[in-house]
Amino acid sequence: MPAGIMIPARNMPSMIGRNGSVGGFGLSSGLSLGQIENHKGPESQRSVEMFQPNLMEAGQLLPLDMPQNTSESDVPRIREDDFDSATKSGSENQEGASGEDQDPRPNKKKRYHRHTQHQIQEMEAFFKECPHPDDKQRKELSRELGLEPLQVKFWFQNKRTQIKTQHERHENTQLRTENDKLRTDNMRFREALGNASCPNCGGPTAIGEMSFDEHHLRLENARLREEIDRISAIAAKYVGKPVVSYPLLSPSSVPPRPLELGIGGGFGGQPAGIGGDMYGGAAGDLLRSISGPTEADKPIIIELAVAAMEELIGMAQMSDPLWLTTLDGTTTVLNEDEYIRSFPRGIGPKPAGFKCEASRETAVVIMNHVSLVEILMDVNQWSTVFSGIVSRAMTLEVLSTGVAGNYNGALQVMTAELQVPSPLVPTRESYFVRYCKQHGDGTWAVVDVSLDNLRPSPSARCRRRPSGCLIQEMPNGYSKIIWVEHVEVDDRGVHNLYKQLVSSGHAFGAKRWIATLDRQCERLACAMATNIPTVDVGVITNQDGRKSMLKLAERMVISFCAGVSASTAHTWTTLSGTGADDVRVMTRKSVDDPGRPPGIVLSAATSFWLPVSPKRVFEFLRDENSRSEWDILSNGGVVQEMAHIANGRDTGNCVSLLRVNSANSSQSNMLILQESCADSTGSFVIYAPVDIVAMNVVLNGGDPDYVALLPSGFAILPDGTTAHGGSIGDTGNGGSLLTVAFQILVDSVPTAKLSLGSVATVNNLIACTVERIKTALSGEVA
Repeated sequence: MPAGIMIPARNMPSMIGRNGSVGGFGLSSGLSLGQIENHKGPESQRSVEMFQPNLMEAGQLLPLDMPQNTSESDVPRIREDDFDSATKSGSENQEGASGEDQDPRPNKKKRYHRHTQHQIQEMEAFFKECPHPDDKQRKELSRELGLEPLQVKFWFQNKRTQIKTQHERHENTQLRTENDKLRTDNMRFREALGNASCPNCGGPTAIGEMSFDEHHLRLENARLREEIDRISAIAAKYVGKPVVSYPLLSPSSVPPRPLELGIGGGFGGQPAGIGGDMYGGAAGDLLRSISGPTEADKPIIIELAVAAMEELIGMAQMSDPLWLTTLDGTTTVLNEDEYIRSFPRGIGPKPAGFKCEASRETAVVIMNHVSLVEILMDVNQWSTVFSGIVSRAMTLEVLSTGVAGNYNGALQVMTAELQVPSPLVPTRESYFVRYCKQHGDGTWAVVDVSLDNLRPSPSARCRRRPSGCLIQEMPNGYSKIIWVEHVEVDDRGVHNLYKQLVSSGHAFGAKRWIATLDRQCERLACAMATNIPTVDVGVITNQDGRKSMLKLAERMVISFCAGVSASTAHTWTTLSGTGADDVRVMTRKSVDDPGRPPGIVLSAATSFWLPVSPKRVFEFLRDENSRSEWDILSNGGVVQEMAHIANGRDTGNCVSLLRVNSANSSQSNMLILQESCADSTGSFVIYAPVDIVAMNVVLNGGDPDYVALLPSGFAILPDGTTAHGGSIGDTGNGGSLLTVAFQILVDSVPTAKLSLGSVATVNNLIACTVERIKTALSGEVA
């Protein structure tokens, strides 16, 4: 018989005698011979012969292929006479074998000796240290144990074969389990899709209405079929026969990302996730309490996503009578009666006490459609690009990653907290599904729709009807965006200062989303530019230095925006004053974070109205020549711009490095990093003191993540009193809503207790700054 051929178990004589003694090495229990002897008394030990030389070829043992699930109770017992004539394990050895012993006559009795318990234990211990002993080691071991070297050699061969067989069986079990899971999931989802019903009428739902596009479904099935066939081929290697392939649709599941703060985000690439308390606090809130969808929810989620995609297309492309133009011709408003007639399917009627906010905007941005889709479908990039709007966000579960190597057909369940940069406006928390699809004309669409019906919450104050954007490719790397925002919200918690802005829809509307996206696309394009003019003094032309400085400024902006809103992760305490001028403070600890100085940080913020246009307020605060009029910490010194990087069409959109020429020698080594940015819906002036040595490293292209920052600054919004909500570019009627926020390191020891004196100092600092700004702009009326 050729070496290595497997002998089927059904053709082999039994290895187990009447008294339970075991012969052969193909033990289905996986126990070694020595282990079995440890469980049986001496009376059960019998003489067993080893394989004779004429039963081997090329010095190889004939392995016995026992079925995986065979147990001792399943093997029929035979007479002891038959047991003596059966094939024996190589761990049992023959003594005095001669030519007569090879006589095949059945009446010929043979004498055998089993290894002693001591011999087996010694060889087991040696095997753990060296599974492949050489000739010298075998001779030494045989001399110590009183065995022949050949007996030791056969024992080690059989032991290695036994271990290998056990490993193969374990791998086979894992493959079987994985394949069974795929089959069960596929069958369950097929059944769920077939038995789904319409949530509106209760009738059966056609597959075409709730499944993905048929072409995309076939591509997904083909990919799954290839994956199962691959697993089946691996399993067949050990089972001996192919495993049945079930080419059904199974959604791809990705573990949800943990909530992290997006302060160390990378520039335009893959920043850290957004979420949680700024300094890792354990605040309990809605975002943390929501878990991923159940298996029963997934067919309903798919149906909602497909219906929402159809509604978004209609909302983006339809005009009158669905969208009505205002009298001044500047904006359009949604005709709610026409909306109900056009889209009877949806997420149900508007809850009592909720208001409808609907808006639509169109713009052309300098970014290709592929990059835009990636930003919208990656929660980290989405949170970074829209850091002024998205306070926190995370993906709970990815139901589909798309097909053909892109996001076409991608489906993911998410939570997000949207904000206005002021502690006076409550944030809006949403639990929704995001669906991305490429349509036949090449247009991409990304839609969100709330899943609040699956997880009703009495504390929910906002739900998103189908909202999102259409992205159309244009020449030269540009894209045309049509953005639709449609939400129902309970806005009774908004402060009176911001009532007008929020009720007009401009605080959370499509105009703010698309203006922010346009500005961020310009920022990225400027960062990637290589033809930098060198005529202007202070312009940074080193490409690596530009990227490092922009990355540092981006982290500064994200940190500021995450800490100035009324997020549920924050605990603001009102200090003094009355009405809108109340100063709100909160404390946080910074420990072991290279991006922040260690210790106790006190944040203070206040919002107030100015009778000056937003554009004028922005120009006043960002200009280094007027900084001494409001910046108390500059001590009246002259502020000089050392370097700057333009990051948009507007000259005010730039990152600057400022130096304060102060008589105070303690400030001689400090610089100020400042980013100023503005669009049609709002503007920011954010700054932070930085060490001059650290900035030299950054300007030479070094890693900016280790530069400690505590950003402070201003958020400027229109007050919404004009007919079209006001705009940063307006120089006429309308005032400004200004939020001032400071972060001060009050103690470098994280475990220290906050003193009332520190709180009073910060309160006085922010109050004096507000008064200086009001005084400087008092002569100018909007």
